[in-house]
Amino acid sequence: MHNSVGEFITRSAQRHPDKVALIFEHRSWTFSELDNASSALAAGFERLGLVRGDCITLYAPNCPEWIIGYYAAVKIGAVLNPLNSMLTAEEAAYAMNDCGARAVVGAAEKIAAVQAVSHKTRLEWQIAFGEHLPAGALSFAGLLEEVPPASKRYPVEGIGLDDPCSIGYTSGTTGNPKGALLSHRAIVMNTAMTAVMHVRTAQDIVVSALPCTHVYGNIVMHTMLAYGGTLVLHRMFDAAQVLESIQRHCATLLEGVPTMYMYLLNFPRLGEYDLASLKRATVGGQTMPEAKMRAVEAAFGCPLIELWGMTELGGLGATQTLYGPKKHGSIGIPLPHLQARIVDSEDGQTGLAAGEVGELQIRGPVTMRGYVGNPAATADALLADGWLRTGDLARTDEDGFIFIVDRSKDLIITAGFNIYPAELERVLAEHPGVAMAAVGRVADETKGELAKAYVVARSGVTLDVADLDRHCRERLAAYKVPRLYQIVDDLPKTSTGKILRKDLFRLDT
Repeated sequence: MHNSVGEFITRSAQRHPDKVALIFEHRSWTFSELDNASSALAAGFERLGLVRGDCITLYAPNCPEWIIGYYAAVKIGAVLNPLNSMLTAEEAAYAMNDCGARAVVGAAEKIAAVQAVSHKTRLEWQIAFGEHLPAGALSFAGLLEEVPPASKRYPVEGIGLDDPCSIGYTSGTTGNPKGALLSHRAIVMNTAMTAVMHVRTAQDIVVSALPCTHVYGNIVMHTMLAYGGTLVLHRMFDAAQVLESIQRHCATLLEGVPTMYMYLLNFPRLGEYDLASLKRATVGGQTMPEAKMRAVEAAFGCPLIELWGMTELGGLGATQTLYGPKKHGSIGIPLPHLQARIVDSEDGQTGLAAGEVGELQIRGPVTMRGYVGNPAATADALLADGWLRTGDLARTDEDGFIFIVDRSKDLIITAGFNIYPAELERVLAEHPGVAMAAVGRVADETKGELAKAYVVARSGVTLDVADLDRHCRERLAAYKVPRLYQIVDDLPKTSTGKILRKDLFRLDT
């Protein structure tokens, strides 16, 4: 096993120096090129006075500079703070101040925006790449120009598995974002066990449009670069470009969130592409209707592996396996070396039997150390005996497979009955005319809350609300059937493509 995250790229460069590690927008980088560039930037960081334990923020969309910046930071033992590039400058400033970042590395336009609010941070250095570098910012390319002496080795000596590695911020849907502190051990273990469960090897070529800032995209990056595979990275998701990449590069693995696959299924020219090279695909980030999972497998000719993870785990917590038994709709089993349990969601302690719905909790070496500067939130999430409260409602079956029912905060209570939006979304997705669906809540004086369905039609299909209602009534108990339907052009999503149920009300007409 690797001794630190910085070793991922260095060891791969020693084993596969001239092999293509990264393809981005028709340009490629070998493992040696990425390793040398990240070491040169690491030396540049040290010349600025950045040392082990300092926090360095990354604030940019997917690009080679992001990857080089990541490995440069961890090679000197700095604590990496990856920020969603869709955050506003104010939101980014909050996170950078909260984690005490001394430096920020980012795209020129992001650094320019940060400069206007830098007085709200503790930044000493702003390092930019791209065109039109803002005045006062250091040049990313300039820091790479001075090659470190041959006697200088990166990663630097002494970085241990229990040293802090990264601070990832939660989405902040229940208040200010919280920074989850992860050790090198958490990320190294998560990378290794994900590779084992999915059989990720040096023979793999993966296509991904997942943001590297997100925990899912981050672990995709690590598994490829740590074990000698090739990462075909997209700046953002575009159905035609992703399909073209699979065909051109003979990709063996495709990674995405449910909405990405739904867009691909709805893409009119899907059948024109040769996808025969794919050996498997993965989906995570949100529950996916089983009907759509089966449709993906039929269209892509490979198994779709469902996985589940969270920022506080540095990657996956559970997954289906490539070669083991599979159950659509299940996130599979815990990663090796992890434990999972379902407990009463009220007291957070009482274990539940198979089939009963409660909170999913995880324990093991990948859990966060805590939320930076927030002992109260840490105590609420991390129990004294090491269990991490995930906030997900789940159940297990008789074989130990875990099924996510929904997020506890998304639960809809109608006249005392619990309604799980994910269940309704799965039923709606089974309708042949539905491309995507999401279920939100609306207030009701009599019943407290009602379920409302927001539905996107498949290309070329005109949906009839009465037909949708009949479809649901044939498959759901009466109290679960949505009381309102709205046909929409698209659904609000995060930068990763996860549907934002909390923003559905903005579509109301």
